[in-house]
Amino acid sequence: MHLAEGVLTLPVLGGGALLAAAGVAVGLRRLPDERIPLAGLLCAMFFVASLIHLPVGAGSVHLVLNGLCGVLLGWAAVPVILVALLMQSLFFGYGGLTTLGVNTVVMAAPALACALLYRLGGEPAGVRAAAWRGALCGALAIALGTALMALALWLAGGRAFLPLIGTVIVAHLPVMAVEAAVTAAIVSSLARSRPALLRAGLAG
Repeated sequence: MHLAEGVLTLPVLGGGALLAAAGVAVGLRRLPDERIPLAGLLCAMFFVASLIHLPVGAGSVHLVLNGLCGVLLGWAAVPVILVALLMQSLFFGYGGLTTLGVNTVVMAAPALACALLYRLGGEPAGVRAAAWRGALCGALAIALGTALMALALWLAGGRAFLPLIGTVIVAHLPVMAVEAAVTAAIVSSLARSRPALLRAGLAG
């Protein structure tokens, strides 16, 4: 889901950078001191999960865990994702500095959507309900991220990128299933053992 450098146009890169900067500003204001350790843990999980990836054209396919970040952190997921992407770009060359803003939006905007989705029904009634909602968030995060990635490619290249866009969409279908299962497992485990973390996420 990392978009490489040299593919997107300047307006797309600039728009992504502005949106990412705005999201980071809001996220930092909504990150209380007591949740900074959790933010660090999720940043590390995101970093490691998305290191294992398969290149697909100008992008890549990998686990993201952005839905989980959104459920647990809300707006604070935006700076967490940006920091992880920045480290991956600097140390491993994934994505790039010029595409950092766009890649942040591609992965953080779905996290915010999942935060909203998880909160819509209030606190889940039991572990099973939490697991189902977590699964939905995991799948939705990948679906929305893939759609945003496709949109960025379309805005940059139009019809010329249609074959690549189709490949990206198909490649992410199995990732949706895996991400749903992983997010459901983690959320259900937290609902059973540390429900306070999920309640704090509902408030963030």
